[in-house]
Amino acid sequence: MKPFKNYKLLLLCCLIAGTLLSCSDEDERLISTNGEDDYKYIGQAVEGFDKSEWYPGGELGTTENTTSSCYEDETPSITNGDFLQPFKRGEILFEHYFRESSTTKDFTGLGPAYVRAACIDCHPAYGHGWRVSKYNADERGNGYLLVIYHPSDGANSDDGPYISEITGMPQTRAVSPFLPPVDENGISIKWENITAMESGLPMTFPDGEKYDLIYPEVTIMPTAFNTSPIPTNYAVRLESTIGLYGTGLLDAIPQDSMKAQYAKEAKFIELNPNMWDKTKNDWAGDPKLGKANGAWYKLADGTMKVKKFTYAMTRASLQDGAGANAMWNITNVSRSDRPYLYTTSAWAKAMSENSSVIAKIQADPTSPYYGDGTPDSIRGMVRNLLDPKTNQFNNKWHNFAPEMSDLNFWQYMVWHRGLAVARARDLNDATVQRGKKVFMEIGCANCHRPKWQTGTDDYWAPAPIIANRLNLPIYPKQTIYPYTDLVQHRLYMKNGIHGSWCRTTPLWGRGLSLVNTGHEDRLHDCRARNEIEAIMWHAYSKNSDAYRSAEKFYYLSKADRDAVVKFLRSI
Repeated sequence: MKPFKNYKLLLLCCLIAGTLLSCSDEDERLISTNGEDDYKYIGQAVEGFDKSEWYPGGELGTTENTTSSCYEDETPSITNGDFLQPFKRGEILFEHYFRESSTTKDFTGLGPAYVRAACIDCHPAYGHGWRVSKYNADERGNGYLLVIYHPSDGANSDDGPYISEITGMPQTRAVSPFLPPVDENGISIKWENITAMESGLPMTFPDGEKYDLIYPEVTIMPTAFNTSPIPTNYAVRLESTIGLYGTGLLDAIPQDSMKAQYAKEAKFIELNPNMWDKTKNDWAGDPKLGKANGAWYKLADGTMKVKKFTYAMTRASLQDGAGANAMWNITNVSRSDRPYLYTTSAWAKAMSENSSVIAKIQADPTSPYYGDGTPDSIRGMVRNLLDPKTNQFNNKWHNFAPEMSDLNFWQYMVWHRGLAVARARDLNDATVQRGKKVFMEIGCANCHRPKWQTGTDDYWAPAPIIANRLNLPIYPKQTIYPYTDLVQHRLYMKNGIHGSWCRTTPLWGRGLSLVNTGHEDRLHDCRARNEIEAIMWHAYSKNSDAYRSAEKFYYLSKADRDAVVKFLRSI
């Protein structure tokens, strides 16, 4: 899991052994080759690429490893900052399965309801989740989260508020004696074929090569819900996890740089009005309100920051982002800054009304839900202790202790912030160089912005880290190449993403998905089985923000389409 520390020595040996370069400055030399190993050119400028593009995570965030373990590597910032030991400990916390009760205290606290028992099940080999046809929370690689909401058109619109009876990330598992909020046996995932593009583009390229597109139809039977009341008038979508590497670098991108990108794009396309106020040409909302509004998110200590993370742009800091929260809400493992359960009142009520649940607790006087042992007392204990409004550490029914220590949470965040991006590959290859040129010419980089500069990386940290005077790895003043604009766009796909707006997913490292995870599914719900399908989904509707670029891709020669794909697999 370590970067190749001896890379420079290997390079020197190879150069001495058989490669004679001119006496000109290698760093400034432009080289175009085809089919030649890239090791002789790493760190040099080549045709169409700056020398820094070999290191997409910058000097502090890139690993030189490009093998099947590269997604797991620590950044140089980890080793430079003496964070390797906590990084490895955090890695164990990510990979290990939590249990309701474990012989190892560090992995105790699962439930009472939960989404997964281990983070790695959703992030196989630390990468993107896989496409599946049956929802099973125990299946390694099933990175899906269910999205259950009330469609705004009353039918199957992508838009509408989440249902209130189930948590935003629906839980399909529970520890005994409780029942899961959603029974997996009532979930159906069917993959349907697109027979015609809404945009009118044929499903055959002009040169005769065909492409196929599929999309999910997801249903949940009303009988699958163990809530009181049972939800009605709902629709379901899927959202898959993405790779974890490089997120610390994204956290280090300054807010002012994001604002400049939004202002630039707002001149040409409509942006999410919940994020950008077109009239005042500034962030939507007002940070002076002291509460989450518009583009602004209120962190635990009152700090107001602009949202940056998740498809829906719901989080502003990595240390309060999807990963930091997942160690709590995916497993329901509590910690000092998370004293409340990730549940709903509707589920708590249903469990308090379930005779089987009450009977099992009554048979176990050691249960924290036992009360005085009478059914009425047990019902009250269950109803209150399972409720998301009850402080688990300070209430009148039963006080639990935090299940994850502050030290363990810090170790986990060191690991999370410390995952490296693999170096680019084959930038010396003429086909890759052609692919980048075409990628830029047809406008893909308008959203998949290649280059960013990190700031001073004055990261925000939560109380468990601040109170214990602990630090995290940092990535100041790095030139990075994530290929995202950190802006939300709309593609208008069939059964698209909930909320319609989706943050541009970084492309860096995705070309190594197959070698790392054995799969290469793409897009928010893994509907794209390869790069061609992912691109053509951008052209499904003429309303798509990316339609013109994807349409241009459609009319490329096969050689140029293949070049774009090879480029995407190289960065």
